[in-house]
Amino acid sequence: MTDLRIIYAGTPEFAVPALEALLGAGHQVVAVYTQPDRPAGRGRHVAMSAVKQCALQHGLGVEQPQTLRDPAAVEQLQAWRADVMVVAAYGLILPPPVLAAPPLGCINIHASLLPRWRGAAPIQRAILAGDATTGITIMRMDAGLDTGPMLLELNVSVGADETAASLHDRLSVLGAQALLDALPGIAAGTLPQRAQPASGVTHAAKIRKHEAAIDWQAAALHIARQVRAFNPWPVAETYWNGRQLRVWEARVIDAPNSAQPGLVVDRDDQGLLVATGAGLLALSRVQLAGGKVLAAADFSNAHHIVGTTLGKTAT
Repeated sequence: MTDLRIIYAGTPEFAVPALEALLGAGHQVVAVYTQPDRPAGRGRHVAMSAVKQCALQHGLGVEQPQTLRDPAAVEQLQAWRADVMVVAAYGLILPPPVLAAPPLGCINIHASLLPRWRGAAPIQRAILAGDATTGITIMRMDAGLDTGPMLLELNVSVGADETAASLHDRLSVLGAQALLDALPGIAAGTLPQRAQPASGVTHAAKIRKHEAAIDWQAAALHIARQVRAFNPWPVAETYWNGRQLRVWEARVIDAPNSAQPGLVVDRDDQGLLVATGAGLLALSRVQLAGGKVLAAADFSNAHHIVGTTLGKTAT
């Protein structure tokens, strides 16, 4: 396959492996598009995106337009004379003139098996829903939100203890592999594309911080998924003695329970056992506001938590 002239567009850590894979395979990445530098972290210092950092390490040209709807930005993109534009979690909408610019089109690396989980947070939504399988879809972009035809899919199983962090890392590597698998057929025009099925469409709405609040009336299975889906952000949380208590790791305990939801009924080698609306949940790693992340056993050694109730009205 002739090496392609590629514009690569991505912003977070998820998009880094695919960029590195393109470079490792000898493709010519003529420009990297990424979100403008923005304040980040507790100090709100202006920071470069993970993709920009990677691009600069490889000596690549970086473009950071605020929007691609500006005619000047479109003209600049067209001037790169790229054969194809590869997009992975870029964060900007590609208007029709951009979609039409590369002869081979704009190709997206999407972290779900489309049409399930179109949208911003497919990894977290898959875990929250209890999906047993997810994967990567390489798709040709159109004007809709993740609605374009599919070119290639790779599946993975979602582990019983899978967090958004661990699934993110696995899918980012799988996305790089899927891209390299798809590019020869895209370049040659031999890779068939399939329209997405009309049935099975779900939308992966952006995660909002308020979703991290634990409702102890919910079933233990639901809360455990919430804990895994929101690790590393925004982190599932409850309150103990009026203070925020973040829950980093938890698992369902197969044991009968009739206690009031939110009551910390006991502690054992699996953690702090908390009653829920259906079943018991063992909290394995927790973090009190302003403190360090601790194993639940260490936390309970330092605090008298057994016999107290978790929740926003806990005292």
